[in-house]
Amino acid sequence: MIVVGIIAMLMAMSIPFAYQALHKQGAVHITGKVGDVCSAARQQAIMTGQPTYVVFHPRERRFEVAGSPAPSQQSAEQGASAAPAATSAVGPDPTRSGVFPGDLIIDMLDVNLIEYKDAEEARVRFNPNGTCDELTLIVHSPKDNWWRKMSLEVTTCQMQVEDDPSKWR
Repeated sequence: MIVVGIIAMLMAMSIPFAYQALHKQGAVHITGKVGDVCSAARQQAIMTGQPTYVVFHPRERRFEVAGSPAPSQQSAEQGASAAPAATSAVGPDPTRSGVFPGDLIIDMLDVNLIEYKDAEEARVRFNPNGTCDELTLIVHSPKDNWWRKMSLEVTTCQMQVEDDPSKWR
């Protein structure tokens, strides 16, 4: 009976650690989510032959894939990737949207070298030829004391991730 009691106490003490290991709400989770959403936008742009956007809403701490602007607005926007445009949100598919966890701080959200972390929204354009706008996103968790820099390579739209702030400051 004493052995069972000791095992029960050890298991109870390990539950918070097991929960944290299984429910990554930090760097791994958000990196994967941003990468999935960007991949979905690139795929949609290539398949439809129309520009597609990933729209970040830093104040609301969310982001999603949005379709191309209406044809009348599209001609006026040639080359303007972060300009406001009417878009239609794409379905409730979880690979097409995401939310930043509450414990993360968005330190930088740059699109084409323009800072948008305090803006209403930032748009990253994905072109039908497979290219995209430049994106740099830096988040950190003060609670866990980690940093993560995510950036998109403009010709292949591949996510590059860096965890060591001394390399990019």
